[in-house]
Amino acid sequence: MRATLRILGTLVVTALLTYPLWAPQWGAGVLGEILIVPFPGNLAIVVGFFALVALYCGALHRLARRVGMARPASVWWMFAIPYNFIEDFFIIERVGAALGDHASAGVTRAWRRLGYGWCAAQLVSLLPGKVGLLGGMLAIVLWVVHWALTATTMRRLG
Repeated sequence: MRATLRILGTLVVTALLTYPLWAPQWGAGVLGEILIVPFPGNLAIVVGFFALVALYCGALHRLARRVGMARPASVWWMFAIPYNFIEDFFIIERVGAALGDHASAGVTRAWRRLGYGWCAAQLVSLLPGKVGLLGGMLAIVLWVVHWALTATTMRRLG
């Protein structure tokens, strides 16, 4: 079931990422938004974003190791585009399950909800138009807050 969800979800994500090719009337999509900024600014945005994702994955990796999650390096699947859009939910699930053995129920619940929230908003960001833009902004806010909670949780765990 999980494999089917990953495959079907990735196919949907791929369709949404490529809609500018098959439905240009919907808009330019995420890549079009990046291209609004001229080179080399758009390159700096992309490189900067992936650098932040690497730092976030490093924080998740450290937390996953700290709480004894099996295969903590699996958090790095966040770089496997377009697969990552669906896999991110499973990463949050696995780290959250391991975290539940070490943190309070309230912290674990908040950590999971914020994680699932940014994952869901990230999917919404793939939709065309203002809905996608708002989804992207919400995803970034929830992601930053989740990252801060991850860092705070690591400090509390010692």
